[in-house]
Parts: sequence; structure tokens; C-alpha cells
Amino acid sequence: MSRFAKDGLPDLLRRLWRHLRLRRRRQFTLLVGLMIFTAFAEVVTLGSVLPFLGVLTAPDRVWDNALIQDFAGWFGITSADDLVLPLTLVFASAALLAGAARLLLLWSSTRLAYATGADLSMGVYRRTLYQPYPVHAARNSSEVIAGMIKVNHVVAGVLVEVPRLVSSIVLLVAITTALLFIDPLVAMTAAVGFGGSYLLITLLSRSRLSRNSERIAREQTQVVKAQQEGLGGIRDVLLDGTQPIFLDMYGRSDGPLRRAMGDNVFISQSPRFLMEAIGMMLIAGLAYGMSLRDGGVATALPVLGVLALGAQRLLPVLQQIYSSWAAFTGGRASLFDIIELLDQPLPEAASETDPTPLEFREAVRFESVRFRYSDDGPWVLDGIDLTIRKGSRIGVVGSTGSGKSTILDLLMGLLSPTEGRILVDGELITGAQLRAWQRSLAHVPQSIFLADTSWTENIAFGVETEKIDHDRVRQAASQAQIAEFIESDPLGYDAIVGERGIKLSGGQRQRIGIARALYKRASVLVFDEATSALDNTTEQSVMDSIDALDRDLTILIVAHRLTTVQRCDTIVELDGSRVVAQGTYDELIEKSSSFRRMAHANR
Repeated sequence: MSRFAKDGLPDLLRRLWRHLRLRRRRQFTLLVGLMIFTAFAEVVTLGSVLPFLGVLTAPDRVWDNALIQDFAGWFGITSADDLVLPLTLVFASAALLAGAARLLLLWSSTRLAYATGADLSMGVYRRTLYQPYPVHAARNSSEVIAGMIKVNHVVAGVLVEVPRLVSSIVLLVAITTALLFIDPLVAMTAAVGFGGSYLLITLLSRSRLSRNSERIAREQTQVVKAQQEGLGGIRDVLLDGTQPIFLDMYGRSDGPLRRAMGDNVFISQSPRFLMEAIGMMLIAGLAYGMSLRDGGVATALPVLGVLALGAQRLLPVLQQIYSSWAAFTGGRASLFDIIELLDQPLPEAASETDPTPLEFREAVRFESVRFRYSDDGPWVLDGIDLTIRKGSRIGVVGSTGSGKSTILDLLMGLLSPTEGRILVDGELITGAQLRAWQRSLAHVPQSIFLADTSWTENIAFGVETEKIDHDRVRQAASQAQIAEFIESDPLGYDAIVGERGIKLSGGQRQRIGIARALYKRASVLVFDEATSALDNTTEQSVMDSIDALDRDLTILIVAHRLTTVQRCDTIVELDGSRVVAQGTYDELIEKSSSFRRMAHANR
């Protein structure tokens, strides 16, 4: 069974409606009013055709009509011949009004649809960015990026088509009603003929559109995944010559994606040409049948003119209803994915302004902290008791999988303890205070993300350009010992770093990370394997930069190499998810055999 089979299109549209802003809902309501006005204008156009053609072919019969007599009386018209000009003007005015109304409806519905699409795109991105860290850690980023791309298809396939569908249905009802008043038998014949044909086509194409819908949603994610993996690891791809593998991965998804999209376009547009031919045949048959009535063709001509105009309006309306339905069905899976992203819970912090950074005065304490990622998963940390005093330098070492990085994630509030508690200055940090605590932290990871912007913008990362404090940028660069290198460039701090800092050395990238952390003026700096990819000489240079920082800063360093943490005040050794030893480098060399083995292995 399809993963979205339980949600029909009405259910999906109701879920989507809940995510629209109040302003957009009101605009859609006003749009419905414009649709009704457009339908009324079409009916007036149809209604004015009959007397217009009648006065041209049989003026005396038109003059005998009671409504025409009243109309003539209002304007002082005394003969049938004098009706030609007024009725011509009425018909022309009605046609002009109907055209203007339809043009206004098209402009309004398209503008509203794409404005709503922008709202939804922002909503998806906002709700995704505010998800807690475990959600991001468990999710493939390709799914999120593909979800953002799918918003465009939702706009084209749903938001644009909904107003068109509703307006087409209103027009269909209005035109059919007008035709019924003119000639019930002919109107019913046209409605059954055209409507039945489209209904049959709908039944035949429904399953194929549904299959294409799922394929489009699935393959879009795979296309983004292939792009990210191929371009993200371009150095290895070039070195290993694996371009054909990634091209094949891309082609296996992009080809079926394009075929499914093209198939949907063909299915939605192709009935038009068949129905136009059927329409001409139907009008020809009706003309022949009506010519056999009393009065012959002359009597039937006004009615045939109305029916011809009605068919000219009716066929596009039916085609629009069908193509809108096809677009819904073809984009249903993508719509489902978008709504799933929009349904992500939004934390209270998302609607609140950032609090003032929490003032760190004494110590952070881990009390009997245990953590695991799932209820039935292994304990990543088991019974951690640890004190981190303000201004201290703490090193955390241990084998891979011992829980080093998890301790940092818990300290930074990205994860919450499964058992036990973490206190900052004796207080449990939760809710709004958690954001205040996080604002007092700065994180320097192993891989520093660098944007393709200037040195200034990379150091003040995440700060609006006009709000950057340039003096603080220079101070942070100087403290991180990267200022001399930056200022050696003719453009100085305005020089472009380049995407991912590909032209920089590992040490320079890490120093930008340190400068970025210092720009925040955080009271706690967290280094997570920040020097593990550097050679010994560069690492020592970076560590000298860290060691020269203000002693009022609290610094935590997770590392594999013991030389990285050798100068720390306290080194915490983890093994088997537990703290097995704590002390200075010299103390651990003396009392911990496992630490001595690590020290020997690092030589």
C-alpha cells in the first residue's frame, strides 16, 4: 500500500490549509468571490448572444419578446431595426467584461499561488532548522533539500491549480445552467457527451498518474543525493576516477524522474485535441438535427450560435478541470512529503527572541549522567560524574566510540541525558534557559564550514552583513593568530575565502573556526576533534593559539592525540562509556595504564 494512501486529496488539502497564514486564507476567500463574478460575466455573455444573433437573422421574432420590449422601452427604441446597434454593444461589452474578469482572475490566482508557495517554502525551512539535533542526526539532508525543491512542484501542481479548478467548476455550472435555459435537450447532450468523455479518460489515467506521482517524489530525493555525494566528495571522485559511478547513479534517478514528469504533462494535455474533434462533430450533428425543425436553419441559427459559443467556453473549462485533477494526482506524493515537513513540531523558542547569554560563574556538573539514542540501544555514556570549573582547560580522550563527542553534545544542550542531570552553577538548564546557555557557548568542529564570502562574513558567520562589528572581527582574528595572513591580502578582510575554503590550509581553516568562536564572545569554547586532521607542526601552532586565549575562558577539547590535550588543566579518560581516570597529563601517565598505552601509541 502507498505510504500516503490513507490521505486522499481533500485530506491533504485540509492539512495544507492549516499551514496557510490568515492573510492568505482571506485572499483565497476573496478569490472565490472573483471566481463567482467571472462566472456571472460568462453567463451574461452567453445570454447576450441569443438576442444579438436573433436580431441579425429574425428581428421581428426578437422584437416580440417581452424582455426585449422592456429593454427597448428603457432606451426609447421603437422598431426592431433600431435594436441591432444596442444589442451589438451589449454583446461586445459583455464579452469584454468576461475577458477582463478572466484575465484578472488569472493574474490574482497566479500571484496568490506563488506568494503562498514562498510562505510554504519558508515554513518548511524554518520548521526544519528548528528541529532538535537528534532529528537532524537521524535524517538524510538530501530528503530535506529535495523537500524544498518539491515546494516548486506543489506550487505548480496544487496551489496554482486549486483556484483554476474551483473557478472552472463554477464556470462549468454557470455555463451549463445558461445552456439549459436556452435549450435543455441540446445542453444535456453536450454535457453528457463532453463530461462522459472526460470521466472515462480520468478513470483510465488515474492509476498511471498515481504511479508517476510516487516515482517523482522518490527520484527527486535520489537525484539530490547523487548530486550532493558526487560534488561533496569531488576530491576523492577526481582522484579515484569514479565519475562514471556517480553519473550512473544520477542517470538512474533523473531519467525516470523526467519520463514520469513528461508522462504526466502528456496525460493532462492530450485529451484537449480529441475533445475538440468530438466537439466539432457534436456541433455539426446538432446543427443538422436542429435544421430539420420547423423554421429551418434561420430559426436554429441563434441557438446554434449560443451553443457554439458555449462549447467554445465549455471545452476549455472541462479541459482545465481535467488537467488540474491530473496535476493534483501527479503531484500528490510530493504534496504529502511537503505537508509532512510542514507538520514538524515547532519548539516554543522559534517564536521567541534570543535571550541574553547566560553568565557562567562557577562550574558545570554532570551528575550520574547516562545516555543512549534509543530505548533499546546500548548506553553511549554510563554514569558520568564530571565537574568543569570556570576558566579551566579540560581535555577529553578515549578510544573511538567511548562517548567523547556525546559528552560535548550533552554539555551544549544538543542532547538531553537519558538519566541523571547536568547543572550549570547549580541550576538545571531547561526551556528558555537552555537557549541562554547555548548562547554562551561556541563550537569548533573538526571540519569548519566556510561560506563563499569574505573573511569578515566567515568570522562573523550568521550575522547580518550590516550588523557585523568589524573591530570585533579584527580582534577575534588577532586572537586566533590569523590576522597577519588576512591582512597580507590586498583586499584584506574583504577578500573572498572561496567555497569551503578550498584554497586555505588546514591550520588556516581551523583558525577561522577559532576566530568565529571568539567573535561570539562566548564564555565556553568547545573543540571537537578540531585539530585531528592537522599535521603535528600545524596542530602545535593551532594549540599555541588556543593556549594564548584569555584564561577567563573555559575550554573543552576532545582529541585522539594526547599531545593535543597535554597542556590541559584536567584530562578526562573515557573507556567503555565510563570515566576511568581524571587528572593532569603527568598524573594520568603515572596511574593509568591505558593512558600510558595511548601515550606510547601517539609517539
